[in-house]
Amino acid sequence: MIVIHHNPDCGTSRNVVRIVEAAGYEPVVIEYLKEGWTRPQLLALFAAAGLTPRTALRETKSPAGELGLLDPSATDEQILNAMLEHSILVNRPIVCTAKGVKLCRPCEHVLDLLDQWPAGPFAKEDGTTILDADGRRVA
Repeated sequence: MIVIHHNPDCGTSRNVVRIVEAAGYEPVVIEYLKEGWTRPQLLALFAAAGLTPRTALRETKSPAGELGLLDPSATDEQILNAMLEHSILVNRPIVCTAKGVKLCRPCEHVLDLLDQWPAGPFAKEDGTTILDADGRRVA
């Protein structure tokens, strides 16, 4: 099973879904902006991915600055509480597979979590190639 915490308005998130589906998987896609987060859910995801609330904080195109969360004095507890109130503050996409949990920015990080990859060549929606014609990662 593959679970993708997804924002359909995010190109990186859309690319991750495309990669996973092109590899032959049918992921469970959770639109976290609609669903929201729970404290246990975020803590479990962060622990599994080796993240802290600060390292998982979406700093751009979010209210992080307005809420004072970019200030070095903001605590992880303050950031976590803000994430529970403002789902957009959590960077995305976060992907869960049997191989682990990872914040997949850039999108090609999802390849580390997959047993099979899409057939090459494969490109992001902006045209940037991530897998060559032989299905090998492009550096």
